[in-house]
Amino acid sequence: MALLTTIGAVAMGFLIAFLVGGGALPVLRRLQFAQRAYEDAPPAHQAKSGTPTMGGIVFVAALVPLLFAWNAPFGRQLFAVVAVCAGIGLIDDLLAIAKGRNRGLQARTKYLLSALAAVLFLDAVSASYGFFPRDVLFHAGTFAVVVPHWAWLILGILAMTGTMHAVNLTDGLDGLAAGTMIGPLAVLAYIGAQTLLRAPAEAALEGLGACVGFLIYNRHPAKLFMGDTGSLALGALLSAVAILEGEMLLLLVIGGVYVAEALSVILQVSYFKITHGKRILRMSPLHHHFELSGWSETRVTTRFWIASLVCSLLGLAIVR
Repeated sequence: MALLTTIGAVAMGFLIAFLVGGGALPVLRRLQFAQRAYEDAPPAHQAKSGTPTMGGIVFVAALVPLLFAWNAPFGRQLFAVVAVCAGIGLIDDLLAIAKGRNRGLQARTKYLLSALAAVLFLDAVSASYGFFPRDVLFHAGTFAVVVPHWAWLILGILAMTGTMHAVNLTDGLDGLAAGTMIGPLAVLAYIGAQTLLRAPAEAALEGLGACVGFLIYNRHPAKLFMGDTGSLALGALLSAVAILEGEMLLLLVIGGVYVAEALSVILQVSYFKITHGKRILRMSPLHHHFELSGWSETRVTTRFWIASLVCSLLGLAIVR
């Protein structure tokens, strides 16, 4: 992918996110589409109640150019899965607003709907041999991990749903989810540029630019939250691009922050149940543990950004 094309895709994503975010912010305020802090969140988070949410629509808008990339196989499928998952998050956000508390769709329902979106996406691309490394979980140079197609489908569903909900868990501090997404998307854009597939690389670059543009409104103190609309959309984008590039397993490395956040919740809940009330962490997900340990919100966010960058560089070193 040429340098000018790369810069253009990032700039396009940035500009769309900046303009759509700026236009949506007063509308969301007028409609009083505001987020309510979790009742069991750290006390400092109660001041965030009333901040407009559903800003994640900017990530869908940033991928609209994929619909017009006629020579980019799977561009429409990528856009569709991101839009559908954003729609699931939008329903969740609207229900939470209607209830007046940060509880929208039941977790089980959200998992099932996101799994269905993953199935539809994988089904749409799984029959195409000539465009992407079908049934490949990971490749670096001439080395590749290949599995039977049925295993690829199952692992693909797990990868997509797991990534979506891990990003959702990470979206708990100003700028945290958007900032930690930049490194992983940059790595996948680089990998995609080395292949014949244009759409995954373009989607990753536009998503990267959109994350930077969204941070203008989402950096501390946030004026706009992405909500589940954004976190599910970003998780779908990251995982779908990785799958198309045959780098499903690489998500565990470049998405190390998301893995840690998800594991912190799993371990906390499991230990709590086993020990009848004891905890490993002060609070989960992991970013709340550091908050309650005395770290400022901006310190937690910047450290997680750095951790995401390190994980991304490690992933890049592995595949090169």
